[in-house]
Amino acid sequence: MKNYFACLILGLVILEGCQSKAEETNKEAPQKITVVNEVEQKAEVQKVTNNAATILSKKEVPILCYHNIKNFDASAGPMTKVYSVKPADFAAQMKALSVAGYHTILPAQLYEYLVHDGPLPSKPIMITFDDTRGEQYSIGAAEMEKYGFKGVFFVMTVSINRPNYLSKEQIKELSDTGNVIAAHTWDHHMVTKYSGDDWNTQLVKPKAKLEEITGTPVSYFAYPFGLWNTAAIPEIKKSGYQMAFILSTKRDSIDPLYTIRRMIVSGTWNTEGMMKATESTFTK
Repeated sequence: MKNYFACLILGLVILEGCQSKAEETNKEAPQKITVVNEVEQKAEVQKVTNNAATILSKKEVPILCYHNIKNFDASAGPMTKVYSVKPADFAAQMKALSVAGYHTILPAQLYEYLVHDGPLPSKPIMITFDDTRGEQYSIGAAEMEKYGFKGVFFVMTVSINRPNYLSKEQIKELSDTGNVIAAHTWDHHMVTKYSGDDWNTQLVKPKAKLEEITGTPVSYFAYPFGLWNTAAIPEIKKSGYQMAFILSTKRDSIDPLYTIRRMIVSGTWNTEGMMKATESTFTK
């Protein structure tokens, strides 16, 4: 009997000790969580936000701009030759970029790099497409997929579902498979001629339509013909776009995020010429 009471008392002492240690551990846990949260909050407060001058001073990421991917012959007009790349040449260019070690990035990553000094992969590049052509899906996206490349498709919404243009289903699939769908106005009228309700027609409504199709925010815009003026930038901002893309002309010193440079890939270049142009155009 004595042994029974001795064991009982010993068990109660051990249990009380365990409970005390558990209570001490529980008291310490909230303090540890608080410390972690404070560190996270400080990191958020200390996040870099670059001004326009700093953004302009950063090394540019090469951004390629494709339009048509189709065959043409020597008798084709100069505009066709500049704005069209033959399918075999496009395939060779994607392979050359991969072999050279390029990695595609998308606009959100470019924004973080420019504004918050976010990281980039080695040899970053962005591949973009204008004007909603159907072969950008059937040839462009399919060829890029071989190398794990993703692209940005700037869509003019008047063309959706027309023959030889992207369908709603193709736009949705491009978005769902990791590409970015962005706006290129309703009908490709140049921004420098807008007035009155043009801003709503060409900026606001296309954005809403593409968001309805993709189910994701549309935050990027490309100027038709690459033409822009300072009067357009406040309207583009007001319409909810985070960045806007021009061609290989001078960027705006006040709003460089709304004048991101791109290079048209000409159909008159061979693969070696395209690679050299990519390096020289974006080298500061």
